[in-house]
Amino acid sequence: MHLIVPILVCVLLPKAYSLKCFECTPGACTNKQIDCLNPGQCGNSWIISYAGDRKILDINTKSCAVSAGCLSSSMNFGITRTTIASKCCNTDLCNSQNVPEPTKGLPNGKTCFTCIGTDCMSTLSCLGDEDHCISTTVNTGGEKISMKGCASKTICTGDVSRALGSTMSTEMNCCEGNLCNNAQSIGLSLLILVTSMVSVTLFY
Repeated sequence: MHLIVPILVCVLLPKAYSLKCFECTPGACTNKQIDCLNPGQCGNSWIISYAGDRKILDINTKSCAVSAGCLSSSMNFGITRTTIASKCCNTDLCNSQNVPEPTKGLPNGKTCFTCIGTDCMSTLSCLGDEDHCISTTVNTGGEKISMKGCASKTICTGDVSRALGSTMSTEMNCCEGNLCNNAQSIGLSLLILVTSMVSVTLFY
């Protein structure tokens, strides 16, 4: 969490402040008050990652926010799924309450390819608002590792997509048709993706 200090310093360099927000970060949830840059917003986020039905990550945060961080979305690779629920507001200390826990959602009729090990011929039923198929290629240590699955539109477009791409040093492609993310045989790295999702949500 040490990364939040230089980021906040850069964001808050101007001397004119107009909005106070509660700040709560993992491991330091004291609900202290901070000043946000005009025209800033206050934000609350709840991020949960699952491996199967088991939670492997459960984080609540509060802080200043930008519009790109005010979203609800999920990214689903079959054996792991990350959900984000966020809410923003623009009055002093308006982010005092936690957002509701992200829900798993029901199958929505969309199907995408996914990977089990290096076999990417399997199919995955998308859940909730996962209305796109996704393919990502992460460059880690000079090795390209790819993943496939379902994602919400908010993951695939605009500032969030650009932030994820730069954070993961990745190529990320989304499409809307069933099984449109094809079925090449590729590898899988889940920890990198989950870590990157959390970093974007907390610090972007």
